[in-house]
Amino acid sequence: MSTLTKILIVLVTLSSIFLCGIVVAYVALADDYKDKYNKIRIERDGLIESEKSLTEQRNVMEAEKNDKENKLNSEIAKLNTEIGTLKADLKEVEAQKKIEQKRASDMASVVETTSQTSSETTKLLMDTQAELNKLKSEQIKLIAQFDDTSKTLLEKLAVIQTLQKEKKQLLEEKIELQNRMDKLLQPTGKATAPVVPVTPKIEIARPAPVIAEKIGLKGLITAVDTKNKMASISIGTADGVKEGMKFHVTRADKFICDILIIDTDTEEAVGALELVQEQPRPGDTVTTNL
Repeated sequence: MSTLTKILIVLVTLSSIFLCGIVVAYVALADDYKDKYNKIRIERDGLIESEKSLTEQRNVMEAEKNDKENKLNSEIAKLNTEIGTLKADLKEVEAQKKIEQKRASDMASVVETTSQTSSETTKLLMDTQAELNKLKSEQIKLIAQFDDTSKTLLEKLAVIQTLQKEKKQLLEEKIELQNRMDKLLQPTGKATAPVVPVTPKIEIARPAPVIAEKIGLKGLITAVDTKNKMASISIGTADGVKEGMKFHVTRADKFICDILIIDTDTEEAVGALELVQEQPRPGDTVTTNL
C-alpha cells in the first residue's frame, strides 16, 4: 500500500470522526433549540392572550371611564343650574326679608300702642273696681257707677274692634307673603303649609237674656295660641256651646280675659281672646257666668 493511500485513509478517518462529532453536536443542539423554540412559542402565545385580555379590560375601563365622565359632567351642569337658581332665589328672599323687617317694625309700633291701650284699660278697670268697693253701701251711686262702667267697656270694645280690623289686615298680608314664599320654594320641591285666614266674629256686648244666664256652662282651656290670640276650650256643641257665645276666663278668683267663640266642634270650641288682663294658660277655668 502506498504512502499516498495511507494518507488518504488517515484523512478520510479523521474527516469521518470530525463529521460524526459535528453531527452529534448538531443533533444535540437541534433538540435543545427545539425545546427553547417550543417554550418561547408557548410564552409568546400566553403573552398574546394576556395582551388580548388586557386590551379588552382596557377597552372596558375606558368605556366605564367615559360613561362616568359623561355622568359627572351632566351632574355638574345640573348643579351649576341649581346654584344659579338658588342664587336668584336668595336675592329675592333677601329683598323680601328687608320688606318683612320693615313690616315687623311697623307691627312692633302697633303692638306697643296696643299694649299701652291695654294698660290704660287695666288701670281704668282697677280704678272702677276700687270705686265700686267704696260705693257698695250706696245703691243709687252703684247703679250710676255701673252705667258709667258699661259705657267705658263699650268704648273699649269699639277700640278692640278697630284692633281686630288691623289684625285682619295684617293676616291678609301674611297670607300674601305665604303665597309668595310658596312660589319661591316650589322649584326646590318644598312647600309651606297654607295659611287659612280666620276672621273672628266681633259682636258688641249686650245684656244677656235671662235664659243665657241660666245655662251656666263651665270648662277648661286646653290650648292657647298667643301669636294669633286664640284659645281652645274643653266643651263643645254637645254641651250647648254655640258660635258667638262669650266665656269668662278665671284663675282661682282672678279675672284673666274673655273668649268669644268663633268655631265649635262636638267636644271642643275655639275662640278669640278679648279684654286680656293676663296671658291665659291651659287649665284655666272658663264659664259663661262670673
